[in-house]
Amino acid sequence: MASNDPVAPGTPGKLPEHEATYRRLRDMAIFGELVPGQKVTIQGITAQLGAGMTPVREAIRRLTAEGALVLHENRRVSVPRLTPSQADELAFARLALEPRLAELALPRLDAGQIDALERIDAEIDAAIAADDVRGYLAGNYRFHFRLYEAAEAPILTSLTRSLWLRFAPSLRVVMTSENEIGPDRHKDAIAALRERDAAALARAIDGDIRQGIERVQAEARLQG
Repeated sequence: MASNDPVAPGTPGKLPEHEATYRRLRDMAIFGELVPGQKVTIQGITAQLGAGMTPVREAIRRLTAEGALVLHENRRVSVPRLTPSQADELAFARLALEPRLAELALPRLDAGQIDALERIDAEIDAAIAADDVRGYLAGNYRFHFRLYEAAEAPILTSLTRSLWLRFAPSLRVVMTSENEIGPDRHKDAIAALRERDAAALARAIDGDIRQGIERVQAEARLQG
């Protein structure tokens, strides 16, 4: 798993405190532990993370610059709610980038790497069976970025991470409110990988991400 994966941020013994704090706070944002629109205090975040004020402030600064957090008066922060136009922009960008990343990854993935993706998908299935929304979202993130990182296209992958950071909190809210998880198209993607069928892989990834995108777009229009 890549070192930049928010699902496995590492530990303070392996990473500088400011980086570990950033990744832990990013986890909270990307998996909906910070609910979009809900303001929380910097002191509260510091206490929850068990981190120092300085690394927390640095993490907030970075996440604010990335569009994942908004800094308010009175030392409060929040995850922004997506407007309909923002949801549409994210949809356009994700659908443009992610199927292409999958196509680029295909010739670089060996059988062992495909097996690893299949094991992640099995963990996702277990989360679905347990109605574990956070576990599902974490596994889904791992699946997609294990695939995308194999593309060896760091600019496209970095852009895609940024899109997920803005998009994922809203998906968590939609899934929680609907009390529903899945289905996904991961098994179609794995079959396409084994068959070395780039077009089928791109279709599977396109169909997989459209499911979440359409739900978030609908919710943004309802709230907007």
